Amino acid sequence: MRRALFNPFFLALAALLAPALCYAQGDSALRTRLRQVEADPALSAAALKAGAKTAEFCANCHGRNGQSLTADTPHLAAQLPAYMLTQMQLFIEGRRRHEFMQGLLKAMSVDEKVNVALYFSRQPLAAQASSDPTHMELAAHGKRYYDQICFRCHGAQGRGADQVPRIAGQQEAYMKLTLKRYRDGSAVRADPMMAESTRLMSDADIDAVAAHVAGMK
Repeated sequence: MRRALFNPFFLALAALLAPALCYAQGDSALRTRLRQVEADPALSAAALKAGAKTAEFCANCHGRNGQSLTADTPHLAAQLPAYMLTQMQLFIEGRRRHEFMQGLLKAMSVDEKVNVALYFSRQPLAAQASSDPTHMELAAHGKRYYDQICFRCHGAQGRGADQVPRIAGQQEAYMKLTLKRYRDGSAVRADPMMAESTRLMSDADIDAVAAHVAGMK
């Protein structure tokens, strides 16, 4: 009896692994190009100039110089470029869901993605601390929570590292929305570590942490 050329088990395994392999290859190409550009002053200067032009289109949603004004769109100013590139690849692969972003990023070249990520990473982001006494009290509660839990990954100053995003100065409304999505298991944005970290957060905790983070520098 002739053996089957394709074992059903291995076919199923290949189907499961294929998306992950595609993601790894795409992310690797972006990160490799980022390292090349960052290591060369001339390439960096050219990338920032080209990235500024691409960012003019991004400003329609993410705001001028990467400072968004809408609750469901994050600030990109001062964000870590490696993190932004990984998120771009997640959109492309459908692991982070947003139909418009997926289509847009699929149409962009590696250099276009790297250039715009570098451009936004160099833009200043102003803290949004409120002087309202009630809001300050809320932020103080958020700081206590942050200093117990969130700092372990995002750092004491909220500036992240590599694949852990900077959240210091991120807009408050977006932070609330994102934390609730993680906690509630939304398919829009899934992350096992963040799901576990937010699992026990109340709405009040989320509001407080978001208030604190928005005011961090």
